[in-house]
Order: sequence, then C-alpha cells, then structure tokens
Amino acid sequence: MFMSNDRKKSWLPKRFLWRLTFLNIVIVASFIVLSSWAIYNTACFLVDGMEAMDVQKLNQFDSTLFQYLWIFSVTAIVMGSIVHFYLTRTLTRPLRGLIESTKSMKKGQYPTPIEVSSEDEIGQLSVQFNSLVQQLKNNEQYRQKLISDLSHEFRTPLSNLNGYLNAMKNGVIEGDQKLYESLHEESKRLISMVEQLEKLKEWDSVSQQLFSDKKVVDMALLMEQSVEMFRWTMEKADIEVGCKVENGLVNVYNGGITQVLSNLLDNAVRYYRGTGPITITGECLDREYRVCISGPGQEIPETEQDKIFERFYRTDPSRSRETGGTGLGLAITKEIVKSHHGEIGVHSNGNEHTFWFTLPLHAVSATNDKNEC
Repeated sequence: MFMSNDRKKSWLPKRFLWRLTFLNIVIVASFIVLSSWAIYNTACFLVDGMEAMDVQKLNQFDSTLFQYLWIFSVTAIVMGSIVHFYLTRTLTRPLRGLIESTKSMKKGQYPTPIEVSSEDEIGQLSVQFNSLVQQLKNNEQYRQKLISDLSHEFRTPLSNLNGYLNAMKNGVIEGDQKLYESLHEESKRLISMVEQLEKLKEWDSVSQQLFSDKKVVDMALLMEQSVEMFRWTMEKADIEVGCKVENGLVNVYNGGITQVLSNLLDNAVRYYRGTGPITITGECLDREYRVCISGPGQEIPETEQDKIFERFYRTDPSRSRETGGTGLGLAITKEIVKSHHGEIGVHSNGNEHTFWFTLPLHAVSATNDKNEC
C-alpha cells in the first residue's frame, strides 16, 4: 500500500529527533511546573501556619521562593532538553545510518556495513540489516554466476547443432543415421538440462514453504525400491551391489527423497570406475536417519569436494558431456535434502567416494532390523 500524498499536516517538527526532543520538553516541563507549584503551595501553607512571622516577611518569603522555583524550573528544563537532545541524537545515529544505507540501495548500490556499537533493539536491527545487505550481495553474485554458467552450458551444444545444420543446409556434409542420432542426443541433453533447471527452481521455492503433502515413510522400504530400479542397470554394467538398511520412519515430501536416492545411485553408476562394489547403507542415529552410497569412481580433488554440489559443476566437463551429465543432478539433490532440514556431503579417499545425507528421524520402527536389499 502506497502512502497518500494528502497526509494530514502535523504541528510537530518533521524530523524524528526534533519530535522526540519536543515531546520530552513538554512532558518534563509539565512535571517540573506541577512539582514547583506543589512545592510552592506547600511551603506557603506551612509558613502561613507560623503565627510569629509578620506579613512583610511572609510576602518576602513567598516572593523569594517563587523566584527560586522559577529559576530552578527554567534551568532544569533547558539543561534537561540539551542533555536529552544529545543523548537521543547518539541513540538515533544508527537509524540515520540505516536511512542513508536504504537510500544507497534504492539507487542500486550496496552500502558499507553499518557499525554496530550496542546490543539493544537498534543494534539488533543494524545487525539484521547488514546481514540482509550481505545476502543480497551474495544473491546478485550467484545470479551473475548462474547467467554466466547458463550461457557457457548452452553455447557449446547450440553452436554444434547450428554448425551441423548449416553445413547440411549448404551441402557441405551429408547427413547419415549416426549424425542424426548424435544431433538428436544433443538436443535431448539440452531439453534435459532445461527440465532439471525447472526442477531446481521448483525445489528452491518449496524449500521456503511448509510442506502440505508430507507423509511418513519407512526409509528401508524407500531405499529398497530405489535400488531395485537400478539393479538391472548395475547387472548390465557388471557392477556388484551391496545393500544393508535399517527400518526408520521419516517425514518426507512426496517424491523428493526418491529423487535424491535416484540421483545419487545414477551418479554412482554413471561415473563408476574400478572393480569394487557399490554399497548402499541406511542407519538410524540419535535423531536422524543417515544414508550412505559408496563406490569407486574418478578421483575428486580435495579442493573440489565442496564445489561438487554447485550448479553446473563437473570434475571433468568433457567426460560429463560424454556420459550425458548436465551438472545439475547433485545441485537438485542438495536442494531437496535442505528442504527436508537435512544435510548432505561427500567423503573421498582417492578413487573411493561416499555420498551421504541425513534426514530428521520421525520415529524408529518397532522392528529395527538390518535388511538386505
């Protein structure tokens, strides 16, 4: 709602500092005048009760008392107003800093952090404002990086498609079945990338909302179903699989954790390098359920392990394109786990990798046995 331009005119000063000072003067002056009036009348009443004092001395006492009370009242009001003005000015200095910072943000500039010198409400407001500015900076940097990554990811395949289509159009090359299949696969990869971006956007928004269609499921059953979906693929690739899971109930978003398991299993199979088995384990810890998927694969440098869940990240870009990767699967996986208030990570020891994630445990199943799947 926008503020109306036809606001009622106030007889108070416009600036907050002056308004506060003016109101303080009125309140303090009122109390001082009332107190002085009460003291004056009380003193006069007591003196009137003294029979020995003559009228001249009584009048002189009244005049002197009134004069001192007047001087005291005016001095107290002036000194109190000056002290109040400077104290209020000091207290409201962070507010003036906030005003200038918001003006800078309105112009599209990021202000320097506001200096926080207290832990009161204004200090807390300044801390939250600084955090907000930093978050906006991070979001802007992330947006620019995302645009740059998108441009890079789409430019190469689109250039390839455009180059081949132009060459066939001009008769430079003739299309054959193999070329058509390659172009078709490249177009499918682009479509897959767009679809995964849509999923990522969906989970970005879901992570900020309350889940209305969550349901309690047994992780053992969920993991067994997911492993079964990949069993034929693993057997075809001659990959041995081992699976041991405990029963544990978790409250999950419909289809979300199934996609997490599918993404991690697909990643383990797609980048499988070696002869060892792929091992899937699930266990109930204190207040969470932990899933681990381990297996051999291409080496992940230690410095790159923190980046592996970033969007469009690949340890080997050319090899990932050959295997059909888009660099979005693990980013989607991380977003889904985060939206369930869980954690995700990877442990790597040379060519042996363990991808893990945890979920808050809803309840431990009555039959907490380890199942082979």
